Amino acid sequence: MPTYVYKAMTDKGLIIRNKVEAGNKNQLVKTLKNNNLLPISIDQVAYRSNRQNVKKKKKNVSDIQEIMKNVNTTQIGPKRTLSTKEKVNLYLAKTEKITDRDIVIFTQNFYLLKKANFNNIHALSTIINSTENLSFRGILEDILAGLEAGENMYTTMEYYSNVFPYIYINMIKVGELSGSLTNSLEQAVKYLDDTAALNRKLKGILIPNIIQFVLLIVMLFVGTLYAIPAIQGVFDELGTQDTLPAITLWFADVVNLFLQYWYIPTLVIVAIAGAILFYINTPKGKYNFHYFKYKMPIFGELIYALDFSRLMKAMLLNLKNGMRIQDSIEVSKNVIQNYVMLSIIETSINNILIGSSWIEPFEKSGLSKSMETEMLKIGMQTDLTEMMEKLVEYMEIDIDNIMNKIMKALPQVVYAIVGAVLIFFVLVVLVPCVQVYMGQFLFSAYGV
Repeated sequence: MPTYVYKAMTDKGLIIRNKVEAGNKNQLVKTLKNNNLLPISIDQVAYRSNRQNVKKKKKNVSDIQEIMKNVNTTQIGPKRTLSTKEKVNLYLAKTEKITDRDIVIFTQNFYLLKKANFNNIHALSTIINSTENLSFRGILEDILAGLEAGENMYTTMEYYSNVFPYIYINMIKVGELSGSLTNSLEQAVKYLDDTAALNRKLKGILIPNIIQFVLLIVMLFVGTLYAIPAIQGVFDELGTQDTLPAITLWFADVVNLFLQYWYIPTLVIVAIAGAILFYINTPKGKYNFHYFKYKMPIFGELIYALDFSRLMKAMLLNLKNGMRIQDSIEVSKNVIQNYVMLSIIETSINNILIGSSWIEPFEKSGLSKSMETEMLKIGMQTDLTEMMEKLVEYMEIDIDNIMNKIMKALPQVVYAIVGAVLIFFVLVVLVPCVQVYMGQFLFSAYGV
């Protein structure tokens, strides 16, 4: 286990220095923060590369009692209280989070250094020195320690699956196993950038319309609960024969029943949600749910195209490095998380073992486009690597076209839903209000 010398400040302004062992710098930082110590400096002492049982120790947190037992509380400076700025810094240090932007910047920097022929250890050490986020810096130091011990980067990243996305980790895995880490990092940068861009576009379309939708629902219920009874009271007081619209009366009854027996629909909704969650966590349910992802309206075609494109890119990297097709598919399947695609891949591998076509399962699935499978067939007869490069280029264009279609269709769907709610709101609430404003019911009330 690595040994560190740290200097930290207590909440009373006391400077302490100590030498301890910890799984990594990130763990030590967390331990110090949890005990109201603000880290000033942490230096690793001559790390030994022959770690043993590193996988079992990475997640262990040192016993805080052992750390505090040997703390040297020699006072370096005069005793004082923390200033407001120091208190703010102490609070921010405790609550520092790792963002998607941290991962994007790390990946971009690592890719650029690898492209400049840095080895993994040198590149990672350089990035660590410029990383300001203490939490993320500790994780990168743990990855560096793994590299120095002869491990792959992805083995340590798997311990931090809550920080690094599943697909990201497996892109790094494919790159390390195939010897094309630089190309995998390039793909990872593009994956992160494309994901962030898509999320921004979706948020720009959905969030304003969701806000409008929620406001309309609130206005609908508030109008039904307060405005409609007030209008009905006016009608009853004047004795008019006019009545509120039938749809208004019906919706008012529905709202009143819901308020009276709210627990029944709540239990029904909870039961349905629980049943769905239970089902999709079963093997059959998860498979069907993943199949639905590929066939769902609007987004299904895009989800499948992205998965298939990642698979082809990973296979291309492996084939360029001299892997057999079977081994290439076996390694490349790590970038896929969808059970349907994984089952197709397993069938493809089995076909290779019995001497059949590995392309056939993708063709028979009905999910791949005929153009894609035909290009693979031609590649098997000519040069598969060269044809797969053309296939990847074709799929990039196809994915862009699919996304453009979604960006055009999605606003129309959202506007249609919001518009339907708006029309319903007009019929239920605004029409009775206009009816009162016009005052025609007064003629009936006075027998005119």
